Amino acid sequence: MLLTDPEVESCLLISSDEGATYQKYRLNFYILSLLFHPEQEDWILAYSHDQKLYSSTEFGRRWQLVHERVAPNRFYWSKMGVDKEPGLIHLETIISETQALYITCKLHNCTNATKGKPFPGYIDPNSLVVQDEYVFVQVTTGGRTIYYVSSKRDVFTPMKLPKYTLPKDLHVISTDEKRVVAAIQEWNQQETYNLYVSESSGVYYTLALENVMSSMGPEGNVMIDLYEVAGIKGMFLANKKHNEQVKTYITYNKGRDWRLLQAPSVDLKGNSFHCVLPYCSLHLHLQVSANPYTSGNIASKESAPGIIVASGSIGTELSNSNVSMFITSDAGNTWREIFKEEYSVLYLDQGGALVAIRHTPLPIRHLWLSFDEGRVWNKYGFTSSPLFVDGVLGEPGEETLIMIIFGHISHRSEWQLVKIDFRSIFNRRCTPGDYQTWHLHNDGDPCLMGVKRIYRKLKPVARCVMGKNQSVTMISEPCDCTESDFECDYGYERRSDGKCTPAFWFLPSSVSRSCTTEHTFLNSTGYRKVVSNNCTGGVTDLYTAHKQHCPSQAPRGLHLVTNEGSLSASLNSNVTFLVFLEEGDGSQTSIMLDFGDGNTITYSNVSSIDDGIKHMYKNVGIYRVVATAANSMGLETTILYLHITCQLEYVHLSVPFVVVKKKEVNLTTVLWPSQVGTVTYIWWLGNNSEPVITLEGSITFTFTQEGINVVTVQVSTGNAIMQDKKTIAVHEYFRSQLLAFSPNLDEHNPDIAEWRLDVSRVIKNSMVQATGISEELLLVTVLPGLPTTAEFYLLPHKYLAEETSEKGAMHLDQLSEVVLGLLNQNLVKFTLRPGIQITVYAAHLSAAPLVDTSEDHSASAMLMLLSVVVVGLAVFVIYKFKRKIPGLNVYAQMQNEKEQEMTQSPVTPTEMAPKSLTSREPLDKELNT
Repeated sequence: MLLTDPEVESCLLISSDEGATYQKYRLNFYILSLLFHPEQEDWILAYSHDQKLYSSTEFGRRWQLVHERVAPNRFYWSKMGVDKEPGLIHLETIISETQALYITCKLHNCTNATKGKPFPGYIDPNSLVVQDEYVFVQVTTGGRTIYYVSSKRDVFTPMKLPKYTLPKDLHVISTDEKRVVAAIQEWNQQETYNLYVSESSGVYYTLALENVMSSMGPEGNVMIDLYEVAGIKGMFLANKKHNEQVKTYITYNKGRDWRLLQAPSVDLKGNSFHCVLPYCSLHLHLQVSANPYTSGNIASKESAPGIIVASGSIGTELSNSNVSMFITSDAGNTWREIFKEEYSVLYLDQGGALVAIRHTPLPIRHLWLSFDEGRVWNKYGFTSSPLFVDGVLGEPGEETLIMIIFGHISHRSEWQLVKIDFRSIFNRRCTPGDYQTWHLHNDGDPCLMGVKRIYRKLKPVARCVMGKNQSVTMISEPCDCTESDFECDYGYERRSDGKCTPAFWFLPSSVSRSCTTEHTFLNSTGYRKVVSNNCTGGVTDLYTAHKQHCPSQAPRGLHLVTNEGSLSASLNSNVTFLVFLEEGDGSQTSIMLDFGDGNTITYSNVSSIDDGIKHMYKNVGIYRVVATAANSMGLETTILYLHITCQLEYVHLSVPFVVVKKKEVNLTTVLWPSQVGTVTYIWWLGNNSEPVITLEGSITFTFTQEGINVVTVQVSTGNAIMQDKKTIAVHEYFRSQLLAFSPNLDEHNPDIAEWRLDVSRVIKNSMVQATGISEELLLVTVLPGLPTTAEFYLLPHKYLAEETSEKGAMHLDQLSEVVLGLLNQNLVKFTLRPGIQITVYAAHLSAAPLVDTSEDHSASAMLMLLSVVVVGLAVFVIYKFKRKIPGLNVYAQMQNEKEQEMTQSPVTPTEMAPKSLTSREPLDKELNT
């Protein structure tokens, strides 16, 4: 299969005759990556540039969409013997930047009805790992991450790390032989990780090695300096930082014991190294190349057990200078120096031959070949013209004797491929006499992982071809169990004398959690057998945990959480509560859950609520959810405070259009819907650089400077933040008047903000034309609701504002008389559309026609008050003293500043307009008084 360049053409070229002919298949998507099924060679998953996952069961000839919004590199084929169906796909789907889902899909039928949801809630993005029989996810709540594991596709369980590990980062290194090896960066680490190993379930972890070095990969990925040796189970190499020095350590029993590497006794020239443990040792670079065509710093093969080739240095610590190549033929017990510079080494014929090519930016024409596990190297030329080597490719399988070197003659030339066939060097097939036995050991100890392993391998002097039919065989026999076959159990730590003792945070007397679901538990001795260790007899009974009956015990360690780990939920949605009990007889312990809204449910035992308890809340609020576990020995209670919220649709800020300087003004926020849960209001007032934060939707504020002020309110509820802003004009004094209109205007009023803004501008222009008053002194706003009303403001002239307030107020009184006179004579009109003319009136049934905002009242005003009963003007005068400055919610354009207002406003006129426009009762009562 060949992929074309998608910028030129998106298609596949498929050959069924080893590349002799190709057939083109066009694609309607761009392929970013492919994942082939481990058993079914024609089954492929393809990930596209737009986060879609496609599948093909015909080697790419036909494709069908599996799922959209799939996380990159977070999709996995099912594993035979673990998953129930061979065509099952594990994948992570993207919900938001902070949430994802783990689902399973059938290959040919991925619908909502057939999707599986193995993990009950949301997971962190890019956290799904499916490896062998284990599945890992992580969930972050309250700034703390919880890692979950599922073994054999069973229910998910939180991974039990030592209590104060507090991981910042976790990487699954290995899941071989029913055991998890994880690298964890703890809260106090920066560039190092600690290695932890689990038991077979992958739940309980103990420390294996501290302060393993890490580095950043070319794509920003974290690379741990840990190498699993191929061909020998349980063997790892790691670079550990100790006292600011990086040293290489080796283990043969999956991290139970570690030791330094013994350096070679002599160098290439036979000179002694004089390197004595533990002050001096061999240190290796453990980076593995992500490029399949170039070798990394270290290499080993499954078909060549015991042979490891790596670059490194000798001394007190690992160095990047004076790097040489080293080889071991006995699985790391002894090492030999083979080159003084770095080389790429390729395994041929199952390790029967090794090919080395120098790492250099210069062109080369020679390679080196060894038939005796790197003891003697012969030089061969592979090209007549020097070649810049870009990579080396061996035929599939280590039994091959053919390799390809590709590179370029010059920087401008195309690639040159050189095929090298080494078969002509060998003149015969290997016979049984060419083989010898080799005993695997660790510094003389033949019992590794509880067995003695004996391998059959070629003699160093044999120069023959093993071929595909021959393989390295192994004979094993069990050993008697010793203390070294057991590691510390969960909650125990190894002392300097090798004994396992309880950690300070662990209570060995506490009964195992298995007693919550079973009648027996394993009473730990502080030790557990290393997973896959096959020793027998010996001290097994002394170190193995013994099964005991669970004692009668009151419930203890009751936990109540939601399945998503959240403390909030949406209105009218199902909330799933999970109840866990750490200790106590689960079969005899009843669980009662009070949802806090008057509903209660009781279960007879813990095991009956494994799938969680679902409940739906009908009202917004904070609910006190109480779980109670009780049996004959006692009870325990735990409380969860759950916030039920609904989506905030919009925010409306209600403020006056014009206010008086140094007088308090009310600012109010209206929410829709009005009840959304816990709300925080953040007020940005005027030119203040710091906000005012309240839990109430209304505040009072005093503006101390004249001019234009912007008020912004931000409303925070849950994960949503919305805002609204209004502009307020602040003056020392002003005059205002409510306006009414001819009834035909109501027929054309859609009661939306944009219409009110446009009509306010038209009214203002008509008043300016009719009165001759400067537009800078006049402001008009149409109020929400029907019938249509408006209010205009007369503002002091900027030159008169600098004079005395009496003079300025007198000027405004004169202007107001002019405006009222024109309004009363029906001289203010405007055309809404052709044939529709609107007349503007002074609203005499409202409050006083002109509001006096000055502090002192003139004698004429007092005389006017005495004559009010006679002339029928009491309403205006009383309102003059009683009325506050109108609290208007929607405003017109002010000095070329366009107001930002919501497009939909369900607020009724009663809520938004001054009370004097909708009810006469207060005025009637005052008039009677």
